[in-house]
Amino acid sequence: MLQAGVYHYVIAGLGFCLIGAVAHAARAIFNVFPDRLSDNERMDMILSDGYSLGDKIFGTEYDDAGYYRLDSLRNLKNSVAVTLIGGWAAMLITPGMAPAIAQCIEWAEGWIWDLFLHRLETLTLW
Repeated sequence: MLQAGVYHYVIAGLGFCLIGAVAHAARAIFNVFPDRLSDNERMDMILSDGYSLGDKIFGTEYDDAGYYRLDSLRNLKNSVAVTLIGGWAAMLITPGMAPAIAQCIEWAEGWIWDLFLHRLETLTLW
Protein backbone atom coordinates (compact mmCIF):
# COMPACT_ATOMS: atom_id res chain seq x y z
CA MET A 1 0.00 0.00 0.00
CA LEU A 2 1.26 3.45 -0.90
CA GLN A 3 2.22 5.71 2.02
CA ALA A 4 1.12 9.34 1.98
CA GLY A 5 3.96 11.84 2.16
CA VAL A 6 4.12 15.59 2.60
CA TYR A 7 3.74 15.98 -1.16
CA HIS A 8 0.42 14.13 -1.08
CA TYR A 9 -0.83 16.28 1.79
CA VAL A 10 0.04 19.45 -0.16
CA ILE A 11 -1.71 18.26 -3.33
CA ALA A 12 -4.71 17.06 -1.31
CA GLY A 13 -4.75 20.45 0.48
CA LEU A 14 -4.98 22.21 -2.87
CA GLY A 15 -7.88 19.94 -3.76
CA PHE A 16 -9.60 20.64 -0.45
CA CYS A 17 -9.19 24.39 -1.04
CA LEU A 18 -10.81 24.01 -4.45
CA ILE A 19 -13.69 22.07 -2.91
CA GLY A 20 -14.13 24.84 -0.31
CA ALA A 21 -14.27 27.52 -3.01
CA VAL A 22 -16.87 25.52 -4.96
CA ALA A 23 -18.90 24.98 -1.77
CA HIS A 24 -18.78 28.73 -1.06
CA ALA A 25 -20.07 29.53 -4.55
CA ALA A 26 -22.72 26.82 -4.40
CA ARG A 27 -24.03 28.05 -1.05
CA ALA A 28 -24.33 31.59 -2.36
CA ILE A 29 -25.71 30.82 -5.82
CA PHE A 30 -28.10 27.92 -5.18
CA ASN A 31 -29.59 29.21 -1.93
CA VAL A 32 -33.32 29.56 -2.60
CA PHE A 33 -34.37 30.86 0.79
CA PRO A 34 -32.52 33.46 2.88
CA ASP A 35 -30.45 32.22 5.82
CA ARG A 36 -31.19 35.21 8.02
CA LEU A 37 -34.90 35.71 8.53
CA SER A 38 -34.73 38.36 11.23
CA ASP A 39 -32.30 40.50 13.20
CA ASN A 40 -32.42 38.09 16.14
CA GLU A 41 -29.60 35.52 15.84
CA ARG A 42 -31.16 33.03 18.26
CA MET A 43 -34.41 33.04 16.35
CA ASP A 44 -32.56 32.53 13.06
CA MET A 45 -30.71 29.50 14.48
CA ILE A 46 -34.03 27.94 15.45
CA LEU A 47 -36.01 28.76 12.32
CA SER A 48 -33.44 28.74 9.52
CA ASP A 49 -31.72 25.70 8.04
CA GLY A 50 -28.85 27.79 6.67
CA TYR A 51 -27.86 29.78 9.76
CA SER A 52 -26.03 27.99 12.57
CA LEU A 53 -23.83 28.61 15.59
CA GLY A 54 -20.77 28.24 13.34
CA ASP A 55 -21.98 31.12 11.18
CA LYS A 56 -22.30 33.29 14.29
CA ILE A 57 -18.88 32.31 15.66
CA PHE A 58 -16.99 32.76 12.38
CA GLY A 59 -18.83 35.95 11.44
CA THR A 60 -20.43 34.82 8.21
CA GLU A 61 -21.61 37.82 6.21
CA TYR A 62 -25.09 38.18 4.74
CA ASP A 63 -26.63 40.83 2.51
CA ASP A 64 -29.57 43.03 3.50
CA ALA A 65 -32.12 40.43 2.39
CA GLY A 66 -30.51 37.71 4.54
CA TYR A 67 -28.76 35.77 1.78
CA TYR A 68 -25.19 34.43 2.05
CA ARG A 69 -22.84 36.89 0.30
CA LEU A 70 -20.92 35.57 -2.70
CA ASP A 71 -18.61 38.60 -2.85
CA SER A 72 -17.43 38.26 0.76
CA LEU A 73 -13.79 37.29 1.18
CA ARG A 74 -14.49 36.37 4.80
CA ASN A 75 -17.10 33.83 3.69
CA LEU A 76 -14.68 32.42 1.11
CA LYS A 77 -11.89 32.20 3.69
CA ASN A 78 -14.15 30.44 6.19
CA SER A 79 -15.36 27.92 3.64
CA VAL A 80 -11.85 27.13 2.37
CA ALA A 81 -10.44 26.90 5.90
CA VAL A 82 -13.16 24.52 7.09
CA THR A 83 -12.74 22.15 4.14
CA LEU A 84 -8.94 22.27 4.34
CA ILE A 85 -8.80 21.55 8.07
CA GLY A 86 -11.55 18.95 7.82
CA GLY A 87 -9.92 17.19 4.90
CA TRP A 88 -6.49 17.07 6.53
CA ALA A 89 -8.04 15.92 9.81
CA ALA A 90 -9.84 13.13 7.97
CA MET A 91 -6.56 12.11 6.32
CA LEU A 92 -4.77 12.04 9.67
CA ILE A 93 -7.46 10.40 11.81
CA THR A 94 -9.28 7.97 9.51
CA PRO A 95 -7.34 4.74 8.95
CA GLY A 96 -6.68 4.12 5.28
CA MET A 97 -7.83 7.54 4.10
CA ALA A 98 -4.37 9.05 3.54
CA PRO A 99 -3.05 6.09 1.51
CA ALA A 100 -6.25 6.03 -0.56
CA ILE A 101 -5.96 9.73 -1.36
CA ALA A 102 -2.23 9.29 -2.11
CA GLN A 103 -3.09 6.48 -4.51
CA CYS A 104 -5.71 8.68 -6.24
CA ILE A 105 -3.14 11.47 -6.58
CA GLU A 106 -0.58 9.08 -8.08
CA TRP A 107 -3.22 7.71 -10.48
CA ALA A 108 -4.24 11.24 -11.54
CA GLU A 109 -0.61 12.25 -12.14
CA GLY A 110 -0.09 9.17 -14.32
CA TRP A 111 -3.29 9.85 -16.24
CA ILE A 112 -2.33 13.49 -16.88
CA TRP A 113 1.18 12.46 -17.99
CA ASP A 114 -0.24 9.81 -20.37
CA LEU A 115 -2.67 12.35 -21.78
CA PHE A 116 0.18 14.81 -22.33
CA LEU A 117 2.24 12.17 -24.15
CA HIS A 118 -0.76 11.20 -26.27
CA ARG A 119 -1.30 14.84 -27.25
CA LEU A 120 2.36 15.11 -28.23
CA GLU A 121 2.11 11.99 -30.38
CA THR A 122 -1.01 13.21 -32.18
CA LEU A 123 0.22 16.78 -32.60
CA THR A 124 -0.09 18.10 -36.15
CA LEU A 125 1.18 21.41 -37.37
CA TRP A 126 -0.88 22.77 -40.22
